[in-house]
Amino acid sequence: MRYQKWNIAPPCPDGRRSLEDAGVPSLLAAVLSARGVSSLEQARALLAPWEEPMPDPLLMKDMELAAQRIRLALERRERIAVYGDYDVDGITSTCLLTDFLTRMGGNVVHYIPNRMEEGYGLNKGAVSKLAGLGVKLIVTVDCGITAIQETAWAGELGMDVVITDHHECKDELPQAVAVVDPHRPDCPYPFKGLAGVGVALKLAMAVAGADRGGQVLREYADLAAVGTVADVMPMTGENRTIVQTGLEALTQPHRMGLAQLIRESALGDRPLTATSIGYTLAPRINAAGRMGRAELAAELLLTRDPIRAVVLAQELCALNRERQSIEGEIFQECIQRLEREPQQGAILLAAPHWHQGVVGIVASRLAEKYTCPAFMVCLEGERGKGSCRSWGGINLFQLLSQCADLLEGFGGHALAAGFTVEKKNIPALGQRLSQLVLEAQAGQEMVSCLEVDGVVQPRELTVEQVQALDLLEPCGTGNPRPVLALTGAHVLSAAQVGRGRHLKLRLEARRVTLDAIFFSADGGELGLGPGSRIDVAFYPQINEFRGVRSVQMQVVDLRRALSRAEMERTLLDKYHRREPLSPEEARMLLPQRAEFAAHWRYLQRQCAGQDVLEDTVAHIARGVARLSGGRELPNRTVVCLEVLEERGLLSLTATGERLRITIRRPAQKVDLEASAILQALNRALES
Repeated sequence: MRYQKWNIAPPCPDGRRSLEDAGVPSLLAAVLSARGVSSLEQARALLAPWEEPMPDPLLMKDMELAAQRIRLALERRERIAVYGDYDVDGITSTCLLTDFLTRMGGNVVHYIPNRMEEGYGLNKGAVSKLAGLGVKLIVTVDCGITAIQETAWAGELGMDVVITDHHECKDELPQAVAVVDPHRPDCPYPFKGLAGVGVALKLAMAVAGADRGGQVLREYADLAAVGTVADVMPMTGENRTIVQTGLEALTQPHRMGLAQLIRESALGDRPLTATSIGYTLAPRINAAGRMGRAELAAELLLTRDPIRAVVLAQELCALNRERQSIEGEIFQECIQRLEREPQQGAILLAAPHWHQGVVGIVASRLAEKYTCPAFMVCLEGERGKGSCRSWGGINLFQLLSQCADLLEGFGGHALAAGFTVEKKNIPALGQRLSQLVLEAQAGQEMVSCLEVDGVVQPRELTVEQVQALDLLEPCGTGNPRPVLALTGAHVLSAAQVGRGRHLKLRLEARRVTLDAIFFSADGGELGLGPGSRIDVAFYPQINEFRGVRSVQMQVVDLRRALSRAEMERTLLDKYHRREPLSPEEARMLLPQRAEFAAHWRYLQRQCAGQDVLEDTVAHIARGVARLSGGRELPNRTVVCLEVLEERGLLSLTATGERLRITIRRPAQKVDLEASAILQALNRALES
C-alpha cells in the first residue's frame, strides 16, 4: 500500500440523478456529484468556464498603472527589462512578456537570476547590472512582492519598477510604480488562483487593450498553460480557460522550441494533457533552472532557429536526467540520516554539499514519505538557503512567519516556500517548526491519504463512460484527475513488465474482466498472485492496441480486500454513522418481511413465556438461520432488532456484546413499513 488511508467520498444519489436527468453521462455524474456538483449550471461553471467572459485585467489592483507605465516606455523607446524567476512559471512568464513587448516594438532585455549564485527574486547586484545596460523600467514577473530594498535601490539608480507576482504578500509592499498581485488584500480581482504567468498574461492583455485581449490570449496561452500547470495552480475558474486554450494551441505548437521539446520528450504521438505537461514537459524546463541554466530554457522558448531548437531541447532532456540522478542521491542520504535520527512534527535537514536546485524536489519526496512538512537547507559558510514543502494542509508561509525572528528572509506559497537562515539558528528553527506543526496537528497523527471519488461497479467501466470523464480535463489542483475504487476484485494473473519495474494485472470483479497496470510497483508486500482478493484505487483510462479500444485501470494503490466479517462490521459502522449508502450496501442491510417474521418467532421462542431475554447478535443470527433455513446475516439481525424497537415491539439495552431484549405487546397492529429506518434504506436502494 502506498497510502495509509483511503478517503472514499460518499455517493450523492440525488445529485447524480439530477445530473443524469440533464444528460450528463452516469460515471461523470457520479464523480461530479461526489465532489458537490449537483446541477447542470454548477457542472458548466466547472467544466466550461470559457463559456463566460474572462475578468477584465483592469480589475486587478494597480493594473492600469502598470499598463500605462509600460505603454509610456514603449512610446519613449526606453529599454525595458523583464525580470523573472528560474522555475517553469518564472521562465514562461519571462518569455511571454519579453516576446509580447518585443512584438509591440519594445527595446526589451530579459533577466533570470542564476539560482546557484544569486538565489530567488530581485537582487541589488542584478538591479545594478541592468542600470548599467541603460534599463529605465524593470517589470518583474513571478517575483518581487517582497523586494522592498531592491525596489528602492532601483529608484536610486534612476529606474522605475513595475511588480507583477502571485505569491503571498507581507504587510509592507515595495514602493514601485505599480504592484500587481491578486493576493494583495486590497485587490478586488475575483480569481485569486492565477500563476505568475497568468498575471503576466493579464498584463499583456491590459497593455494591448480590450479590443486585442482575445488575440493576446490565443497567442500566449501555450506558455501560460505550461507555467500554470507546472506551478500546481488550482485548475478551476480562469485557469481552466487559460490551460484549455493552451492545450488546444499545443496540438500544433507554433513555437519551435516547444514543438521540439514535445518531440524530444516522446509526447508527439498523442494529445497533450495537463498531466503530461506536469509530469513530462515541465520537469525538463524546470531542470534548467534547478541546475543553474535557466537561460537555456528561456532561449528554447524564444528561439526561431529550428536547428538551435533541436540542440536546446536535447540539452534540457540531458539536464533533467542529471537532475534525477543528483536528486536520488540526496534523497537516499536523507533517508539514512532520518533512520539514524528520526524527527517529529517536521523534518529539517542541512548539509553543505547539496545541490540548491534539487533540494525542493527532495523535500517534496520526504514530505510524502514521512507524512510531515519537510525543510531542506543548503549550507554555504555560515548561511543556508532553504526550500520546503508542505504536508497535511500545513500553511508554510504562515509557519515561516512565526519563525521570522530566526530567519534572514522567506517567501512563497502555503504549499511551497523558500527561506534563508544563519547556520547557528538552524537547531532552534528545527525545534520551533516541529513544535508548531505538532500544535497544529492537535495530537492527531498525520497519515498519507488518498482521496477517492467513489466506489464503482465494474459494469460502469465502459469505453463510452470512461471517455466522458475527459470532460473534466484539464485536471489539477481543485479539479483532480478522477480516482475510483473497485472493491473485492480477484486477481486472475499478475506479471512484472518493463524490466521488472511495473506490475500488470488481470482482474475479475462481478463477472467482468479488467486489465490494470501499476507503475513502479511489484505487489510484493501484498504477496499478490492468482486468487488474491484486493481493492484497487485507480485512474480509469482508455487503452488502444491494434485499433481496439478498451478500458484499463492505471493503479494508484492496492490493498487486501476485507473479509466478509470485516466488510459487515465496516458496513454496520457506516450505517450507524448515518453515512450515505450505495444501492448495493442498502441491499445488504435491508431485511425482507419474512426475515422480520423469523426474528420475531425466534425471540418469542427464546423468551419461553418471559418478556425478557439476554443474547448476542451473532447467536440470534445463527438461531434465526437455523429456524428459517437461510444464511446467517448478523447485519440484518441488527437492522431487524432496531426496526422492531423503533416500532415499539421491543426495547434494547446493550452491555458490551450482550443485548437485554424486552418484548413489548402493543394493543394495536404495528405497520413495519412505516419505519423511518426501512424508508431510508429503501431510498438508498432506489438511488
